[in-house]
Amino acid sequence: MTHQFHRTLLREYDVRGIVGDTLTEEDARWLGRTFGTRVRREGGTKVAVGYDGRHSSPAMEAALVDGLNAAGIDALRIGLGPTPMLYYAVHALEADGGMMITGSHNPPDYNGFKMMLGTGPFYGDDIRALGEMAAAGDVETGHGTNENVDIEDQFVERLLEDAPAKEFRVAWDCGNGAAGRVVEKLTARLPGQHVLLYTDIDGDFPNHHPDPTEEKNLEDLRKVVKDKRLDFGLAFDGDGDRIGAIDAKGRIVWGDQLLMILAEDVLKDVPGSTIIADVKASQALFDHVAQRGGKPLMWKTGHSLVKAKMKETGSPLAGEMSGHIFFKHRYYGYDDALYAAIRLMRALSRAGVSLTDLKGAMPNLINTPELRFEVDEDRKFAVIEEVRARLKADGAHMSEIDGVRVNTDDGWWLLRASNTQNVLVARAEAKSESSLKALMTMINDQLEASGLARVDT
Repeated sequence: MTHQFHRTLLREYDVRGIVGDTLTEEDARWLGRTFGTRVRREGGTKVAVGYDGRHSSPAMEAALVDGLNAAGIDALRIGLGPTPMLYYAVHALEADGGMMITGSHNPPDYNGFKMMLGTGPFYGDDIRALGEMAAAGDVETGHGTNENVDIEDQFVERLLEDAPAKEFRVAWDCGNGAAGRVVEKLTARLPGQHVLLYTDIDGDFPNHHPDPTEEKNLEDLRKVVKDKRLDFGLAFDGDGDRIGAIDAKGRIVWGDQLLMILAEDVLKDVPGSTIIADVKASQALFDHVAQRGGKPLMWKTGHSLVKAKMKETGSPLAGEMSGHIFFKHRYYGYDDALYAAIRLMRALSRAGVSLTDLKGAMPNLINTPELRFEVDEDRKFAVIEEVRARLKADGAHMSEIDGVRVNTDDGWWLLRASNTQNVLVARAEAKSESSLKALMTMINDQLEASGLARVDT
């Protein structure tokens, strides 16, 4: 008995595919069987399982549990909720691993899986090895049990442990994603005024797509903050592990800017510590951390990759431009947008300033958001290699941590391949509009040299 996964399914730091096409329930069953085998061979006996609000998720969860049980693993089924609640369950229930069924911020017809082995990330070669195990039929056989575990209220209590007493007036936009029910319970316990948007969990995402990195998805939040004269607004992605924010003036506070605020607060308690940010983050963040006595470290994009680097370096805080924020300080070291919201309130309370004031005081650099454009799945990594080779030949000053990040006298530009979608991601930051235009020209020249269309900015 063997199984072959679609060649695009097993990604660098999670599993992601189109339901009924590159991802089926049989795939879910085999993921459970192979991952369960790995856990069992490491001496484990139980795995926590959760799922998001996508229509395909309950059936995927049932198939996954079948696979775990067939490998002799007991399943602790926490049900519907955000990804960080699954991560929390692994810690709180002392499970030997965790599997979350989620399509995150991808379109409604996608779904996927995020995994933990023990309390650490499971990614890269470990994920690819599951494909080799399935193809060889290299799996254990057994009869695991099932247990439904309601951990939602316990999770909310843990989030509240670090909430400040200060009253804030906040809008929360859940985008009909999996965080909705937890946000309802959380805000009911927080002081201040809380306006909730789209907390009904709905896999059709009828109001807007749950991706806070896309400015168009923050328009409803912006309007509510302005109309009700709130202090700020928060938004979450489909599975609740990424955060977006709007200040009282309606300005977006991007992921790297949130990390600037959170880093300053953490460095008060852990002076001199390493703060990690991904290659898409502003140079202003790295400079800010250094100015506050911290050690800034640029690293690869990807939640599993960042978590592994945190463990290696002992970093208390890390973040990504996309809104993944990871707290080891006072927490568990995984990305949790709901906990990040609580810590933002704590940081603002301790600093005695508003988010609007902090946003206004940030360096006036001019940058693009993440510019994403489709490219064939089989071509995306090859394009990056072509660009890298040309830049090396030209003697460019660049970082090759993740794709290419090219530094110039006036700023920097980035081009990297997404590990979760068939897209390339570009970003540029400069000191003036003319310099930014010049950087974008450099990006477009490289794209054209590889036979791709220019990026429309």
